[in-house]
Parts: sequence; structure tokens; C-alpha cells
Amino acid sequence: MSTEATTPSTPTPSSATASTPRVAVVTGGSRGIGRAAALRLAADGHAVVVGYAGNRDLAEAAVADITAAGGRALAVRADVADEQQVAALFGTAAEEFGGVDVVVHAAGRMYLAPIAELDLTELDALHHTNVRGTFVVARQAARTLRRGGAFVGFSSSVVGLAFPSYGAYSASKGAVEALTLVLARELRGRDVTANTVAPGPTATDLFLDGKDEAAVAALAAQPPLERLGTPEDIAGVVAFLASPAGHWINGQVVRANGGIV
Repeated sequence: MSTEATTPSTPTPSSATASTPRVAVVTGGSRGIGRAAALRLAADGHAVVVGYAGNRDLAEAAVADITAAGGRALAVRADVADEQQVAALFGTAAEEFGGVDVVVHAAGRMYLAPIAELDLTELDALHHTNVRGTFVVARQAARTLRRGGAFVGFSSSVVGLAFPSYGAYSASKGAVEALTLVLARELRGRDVTANTVAPGPTATDLFLDGKDEAAVAALAAQPPLERLGTPEDIAGVVAFLASPAGHWINGQVVRANGGIV
């Protein structure tokens, strides 16, 4: 099932009940870590709205996998930096499934270049998606999430690792980390958590693009566990933070990277 995001809606926060199972909105849910998170949350019993920017076929494939396993899901197109489309994304979740309990904001853009060679047009596009998009989604989550809910954003361990050519991307993810504790504190009294996951090198198309085998092997050798992360590794962390078991973790950046310093 797919729908276009067109009509803003801001439901009043309320608690989910046994008759209204938990509902998750996952941006960037059509591939990579976002897709793995959507499938994991569905397996844990959430109805899932798979947000996607442009590739409807991949989003529909994720929905098909969820429904084939007995879950409930639909795909909704929305630009995360567009406040009206994001409001409509959340509104569709409320109309179809009764509300929103979990928001996983996995949508993002990567652009790599030495700072001296930055294409400022690419820099603007990167920050439009990664910074503005995070604020737009976090704002809607803060207005919408029901009691007991969770917001999970995404940073990257490169913020601490400081790899050359990652300056623009790291700066955008540093903004996400700065937002996290502020959002958690602003949600005081709502019983809603806000955390950010910062994966290390993870075997996704976004990460592997442009890297040769030697570069990938060198990165895989860095963690003490001596491998790249998988989308499923990260999805497990997301599922924990979104669950009642992880509800005491709040305002944190969780570096899920296998032990890279």
C-alpha cells in the first residue's frame, strides 16, 4: 500500500492501548539501516509507516516483506525537509493506524570532499536534508508522539573518528547530536524519550559507494570485532531504544560501532 503525503495533520498525544498497537514512522525506510529498522520494528509488533524520498519500488518492497511476515505497513512519500509533507506523513500514520509511538529518523544524505574542495551547492543540499530534515522530523515527533513513545535519530561515529573528506557530513551529524539532549529535556512530562544512534562503518549501499575492496577491508579491521556492522546490528539498537526495555535511556548518543574509538 502506498500513499502520497499531501495533507498536514497533528494528532493530540495520547497513550497507545491494547486495541491500538504501537505505531512506528521510519524515514529513509526503503533501504539500508532504515529498511532494517522498519522490518525489525514490524517483527516486534509495530505497525510501520515506511517513509521514502523517491524510490517507490524499494519502499513497496519493504512493505511487501513486512506484510508477507504478517505485519502491517504502508509506504508514504515525503521530503523530510518539507514541513507540510512531514506533517502529512505523520497524519497518514494517525489516520491509518491510530497514532504514532515511535519515530526513527534514518533518512539522510552523504557528500564527501576535502574542506578545501567543497562544492557549496552540495554542502547546502547535504545540510538541507541532514540538519533541516532532522529538525523538521523532530519537531513533528515532539508534537505528535504518544506517551511512552520514542524518537530515535541518526548520527555517525565519524563525528568522533574525524576521517578526512567527511567534514561536511560530520558537521551535519554533529548538529543531530547537539539536538538530542535538548529535545529530550523539552519533552519533560510527556514520557517520551529522544536518543540518537551513531553507527560505525556499516555495510550499506550508502557507505560502500565509491570505496574499493582495500578501503572496505581496512575499515572492517578497525573494530575489535573485526568486521563491518550490518543494518541488522543497528536495527537491534533502534528496536531496544524504541521498546519499554530501553525507555530509561534518554538524551543519549549511542555509538553502535563494534568498539572503534
